[in-house]
Order: sequence, then C-alpha cells, then structure tokens
Amino acid sequence: MDTPIEKMDKAIPKKKGLQKKHIGYIIFGIVVIVLFYMAFFTDRTSTYKVEKDKLIIETIIEDQFNDYITVPGTVEPISIILLDAQEGGRVEEILIEEGSMVRKGDIILRLSNPDLYLNILDSEAQLAEKENFLRNTQVTMEQERISIKRELITLRYDIERKERVYQQNSVLIKDNLISKEEFIRSKEDLDMARSSRDLFIERQKQDSIFRSVQVETLKANLENMKRNLGLVRQRVENLNVRATVDGQLGLLVPEIGQSISRGANMGQINVLTSYKVTAQIDEHYIDRVRTQLTATLDRQGTEFNLVVKRVYPEVRNGTFEIDMVFRDSMPDNIRTGQTYYTSLQLGQPKVSLMVPIGGFFQETGGQWIYVLDPTESYATKRNISIGRKNPKYYEVLTGLQTGEKVIVSGYETFGKNEKLIFKKSK
Repeated sequence: MDTPIEKMDKAIPKKKGLQKKHIGYIIFGIVVIVLFYMAFFTDRTSTYKVEKDKLIIETIIEDQFNDYITVPGTVEPISIILLDAQEGGRVEEILIEEGSMVRKGDIILRLSNPDLYLNILDSEAQLAEKENFLRNTQVTMEQERISIKRELITLRYDIERKERVYQQNSVLIKDNLISKEEFIRSKEDLDMARSSRDLFIERQKQDSIFRSVQVETLKANLENMKRNLGLVRQRVENLNVRATVDGQLGLLVPEIGQSISRGANMGQINVLTSYKVTAQIDEHYIDRVRTQLTATLDRQGTEFNLVVKRVYPEVRNGTFEIDMVFRDSMPDNIRTGQTYYTSLQLGQPKVSLMVPIGGFFQETGGQWIYVLDPTESYATKRNISIGRKNPKYYEVLTGLQTGEKVIVSGYETFGKNEKLIFKKSK
C-alpha cells in the first residue's frame, strides 16, 4: 500500500515546444536587434522629396571672372550753369522759353525794381553835390593863389623901396646929413619888410599843401562816388537776366509778375558740348567705387567707354551717386534724360570657380548649397565660401569643384533638410 509521501514525490513531466514566457524574450531580442541596426546601419539624415524638373540646376565652371556690376545710368549735360538772380525784382518779360538754345549774352528775362532806380537818382544827386563842392574849392584856391601872388608883388616892391631908402641913409649918415635915429629906423623898416615877406612865403607853402591835400581827398571821394554810381547802374543792368554760356535753357522757374528775391535760383543752362552719365549704386559697393574706374555702355551693339569722374559720398535711401564721362566717342543722337545700362568694372579679371546667380543666396547667404550626387538621384547640403559677384556669377572660394552640379533656384520650401531626394514629376 502506497503511502502519501510516495504520492507527493511523483515526477511532473516537462512541457515541450514554444512556451508563453519565451515570447517575451523573443520580442525583446528583436527590439534590441532593430535598434542596433538603426543605430549603425541606417541613414538618419533628414530628407525631403522634390520634383527635379521644377529645379534650376547649374554646373560649376572655371573661367575668367569679370568683377563688374551693371547699373542704370541717366544721361546729363557735362555741366549745368545755374541762373541766380543778381538783383531782386518783379518779372516783367520772358524773352526765351525753356528748352531753347541760347548764346552767351542773350537776354532771357527782364526784371523791374523801382527802389533801384531811386538809388540811382540819389547817387547821381550826391555825385553832383560833390562835384560842385570840388569846383568851388578849386575856385577858392585859385583866388587865394592870385591874392597871394599880388601880396608878394606888393611886398617885393616895398622891400625894394625901403632898401633904397636905407642905402641913401647909409650915405647921408656918413656926412651927418641925417640923424642917427632916422638911419636906424630905415634899417628896421627894411628888416621888418624882409621878415614879413619870409613869413608870407612860409604861409603860402603851408596853405598850398593843405589845399592840395583837400583837393586830392575831394577827388578821391568823387571817384568813389562815380564808381558807386557805376555799380548801381550795373545793378540796373543786372535786371536783364542774361545767358552766361552757350547752351540749352533747361529749366526756367519764374512766371510773369512773380517777385524774385536777390540770389534766388531762376533756372539753369545745360552745356551740351559733351555729356556725362549719372548712376545710383548700392551702398554695398561704396568702399570699392572710386574715380578713374572704367565702365562700358552698350548702344545698339556698339560699346562706348566711360570713366568715373566723381563719386558723391552721401548715401541716400541705400544708394550713392557717381558721374561717368565718355573717354572718346559718344553715341549718336544722345539726349539728356536717356537711360543706359552700364557695366562698371570694379577689379581686374581673374580665373576662378564660378556658380551662376540664383535664388539660393537669399536663403543661404552663400554659406552652403545643395550639391547633386554623381548619379543625380539626390542632392546634399554642403558648406561653401563665396567671394565676389557680378550680374551673372558668384566667385566660389572653397567647397566646390569644377563640373559639379548644384541647385541654384530658391530654397524656400526645403526647410532645414540636409538631403533632397528627386522624384519624378506627375
């Protein structure tokens, strides 16, 4: 008879096959393998699918890089002479219309100024007064000269008479025919007459000097008044506004009846012996543009050479201005106000790697670009360095090689993806 203990020691047979607990181990192992594969064998680069036909793809080339910019230029006269009012007044008559050709000295318009005419009358009156005063002074001096001359004649005869008396008394005193007192008195009378003559001569000299200085002063004042009157009359002549050079009356501001103040600008004369081309350039180039740089202008297939004559340093609305003049010939029938596109050479040509201008620069700033794989099935982002630019190309400094293809169209829709996979267009 079996005991209970023997029943408890009975062996339980093991189950064969896949058990439930093994499933968890298998799943865990699979997960580990997948993670390992993803970590070491899969490409984790962010990608974006695009249609290749909608992209602009260009090839990197190595060629001569011409460092120039294309700017629109406006034709202007070689010089402009401003018409400023030398005298203020009211516009009475306009003799030459705007746009007409004028020659130096032609009267363009006439002004009137009543106050100026009053100044002339006043100056003439003062001049006449000074002239009368000078004439009176000269008459007085002539009268005094005659009077002095008459007085000298009287003094001369008086001296001769007293000298004769003295000589006679000198003989008589020896014979005691006259008293000694009478002799001495005759001697004193002669000395007195001679002293009076010397004093009168000295007075004559002093008066002559004084009168001469006075006359010279009056003459100088008279000459100044004559010059002043001439200037006032010239001011009246300035009421006739004349052309100062040959040219074209390009602008005329005043109207009939308008009051013009002295120094106000009334218009301009365009000197048409030659022309210049004025251009507005982006302030980005202000440190590179200088005088003597060359430029070319294309007109109907013919190129004309220009040179930068003047650079204006003021920057307005993001641009600055330059003047260019023709070096030799000019286009036929050139006219003020015409616009031409000119190529301004900023530096010497140099053989460089070049990438065509495109919209990619707005997104990348020239720091990177999408480069196509040799299979042309995808493109990847690559860091580059860009130098100068001209209207057609950027100069590539580093990051690209000749013959590589790049995407130059805009990158707005690509986001920050580092790889573009090309798909067929629908």
